[in-house]
Amino acid sequence: MARLGFLGLGIMGAPMAQNLCKAQHEVAVWSHDSAKAKAFAETHGAVFYADPAALAAACECSFVCVGDTGMSRQVIVGQNGLSAGAAKGSVVVDCSTIAPSASVEIARELEQSGIDFLDAPCTGSKAGSENATLTFMVGGPRPVFDKVQPWFEAMGKTFYYCGLHGMGLRAKLTQNLILGNLLQAFNEGFVMSTKAGVDPTLMLDILNNSAARTGLIAAKAPAVFRRDFSTNFSVKWLEKDMALMVSAAAEMNIPVPLTALSQQLLRTAIAKGLGDEDICGSIRVLEEITGVQVGRK
Repeated sequence: MARLGFLGLGIMGAPMAQNLCKAQHEVAVWSHDSAKAKAFAETHGAVFYADPAALAAACECSFVCVGDTGMSRQVIVGQNGLSAGAAKGSVVVDCSTIAPSASVEIARELEQSGIDFLDAPCTGSKAGSENATLTFMVGGPRPVFDKVQPWFEAMGKTFYYCGLHGMGLRAKLTQNLILGNLLQAFNEGFVMSTKAGVDPTLMLDILNNSAARTGLIAAKAPAVFRRDFSTNFSVKWLEKDMALMVSAAAEMNIPVPLTALSQQLLRTAIAKGLGDEDICGSIRVLEEITGVQVGRK
């Protein structure tokens, strides 16, 4: 049994923290929404802390799962952040998807205080977090990863050690770059085939039995057909990840024109009020433009 902290209790974070509790660890929790954190603590036998610094002082390892780079930095090294309370030799693990360069800077700041750090973004969406089947991509010192891996195993099934600080994030963002571009190809293809008169269910069957088959399309197309856009991975967070990849590519002088366009289409969906819904709901941007609705007849 370990003394573990978890900061961020959103769609992904809450089930991850719950799985740490199920594994019989002593879990401390914090959230920007104190009421949410208190309710979680009461329900799952965790301990609520009012600020990250106090939580860190009680834990040997603190996991973070928040929305963006600014949030992550504030929680870890901001005023009353984890760095203000964590003991030397303790570990901070950031499961958020943020800018790799910012994560490297956070690691350097923590190192000055003798605090170990891993970037460990994960994939698997809501279902993976609920079922403890997430995949983690990890950057940081290998001995620190080896120390923490038994605690990861309460939340996931597959673990990739990618290299030093920032490398887990670079792997995760590459995955989401490909996913975001596939999503736009799906949106365009199904709107076009539907408007041409091809039944969407027939089109899906064709794709699932061809070289164009992807897990994304197989998973998301049925939800689109049902017009079920309940959130597993929201449009606003995928757009954020695509923007991070455009920025990271610019740092390396790599052109990513498809990714930039896909990001702008996702931003269009956000502008239309679809940002908090599932990524498959972004198809409605093209549906509105073309006057077509993709679904079972």
